Amino acid sequence: MGYRVVVVGATGNVGREMLNILAERQFPVDEIAALASRRSKGTEVSFGARTLKTGDLDQFDFTGWDIALFAIGSEATGIYAPKAAKAGCIVIDNSSLYRYDPMVPLVVPEVNPEAVLDYANKNIIANPNCSTAQMVVALKPLHDRATIKRVVVSTYQSVSGGGKEAIDELWNQTKGIYVPGQEVAAKKFTKQIAFNVIPHIDSFMEDGQTREEWKMVAETKKIVDPKIKVTATCVRVPVFVGHSEAVNIEFEEFLDEDEARDILREAPGIMVIDKREDGGYVTPAECVGDFATFISRIRQDSTIENGLNLWCVSDNLRKGAALNAVQIAEVLGSRVLKKG
Repeated sequence: MGYRVVVVGATGNVGREMLNILAERQFPVDEIAALASRRSKGTEVSFGARTLKTGDLDQFDFTGWDIALFAIGSEATGIYAPKAAKAGCIVIDNSSLYRYDPMVPLVVPEVNPEAVLDYANKNIIANPNCSTAQMVVALKPLHDRATIKRVVVSTYQSVSGGGKEAIDELWNQTKGIYVPGQEVAAKKFTKQIAFNVIPHIDSFMEDGQTREEWKMVAETKKIVDPKIKVTATCVRVPVFVGHSEAVNIEFEEFLDEDEARDILREAPGIMVIDKREDGGYVTPAECVGDFATFISRIRQDSTIENGLNLWCVSDNLRKGAALNAVQIAEVLGSRVLKKG
């Protein structure tokens, strides 16, 4: 016996990935519905070997459905997620709308699966920001061993985090640079993204942080430990898929780099590729389509007491969004619904 599952926003990058991952991981589905806005009604999407036609979200009745994976913006989520939750369908939301609500659990299954049980507060579970999700998978096992005091992270985030328009802008700008007269002006981004990097993701806040940077701080505290101090600089880079992060960690206790490497090798969701030779590390181009969060360049930081550096790479459309949502659904199935 399986579940009745709804994917909301099924025509977008993340929604399509959700359908792919549900099929790849053989999530026990008895019935599935793919939904989108009215203008996309009837668009065909793939679910394993099947082709689904999207239905109209505005007309859909969530009564009798078990789980809804939401991959739409915060504004639309604010309208439809409460309707689904009220109808008894558990919402797993990929937007930022509910992440900071103290009544809504923010879950990364490798880190805090027990938080799923708090879904009953509002019948909603939040998925974290893409840049946070991969980082906390690496932080948690190290924190359990040596207690993290402070994290300094610089991100190198792919354009797919900004959606299809962002991907198209990078592609068109790159082509336009080589064809005189066909240059493409910045529209989705504040500056040219092709052959450039932009230290600006989301809007600026009064203290000079961007909201993307603030999200990494707030979400790490909520998911891992409120005592951890975090400072972030988030940068958009001309990569289509795959986020990278340079992470500097200060611990309360000394943690040797070799022990840290062994801990991470045994941790769920992580693959360590760390050879001190040419190519002995993972880059975004190599992580696309993979479920794992890859860790490389593990080394002591001799400039501080109890310091460690590492390089963290993951497919942001997967672990940063769709995969994490499906993993939450799997935890729900095993701990709460228990049908599959």
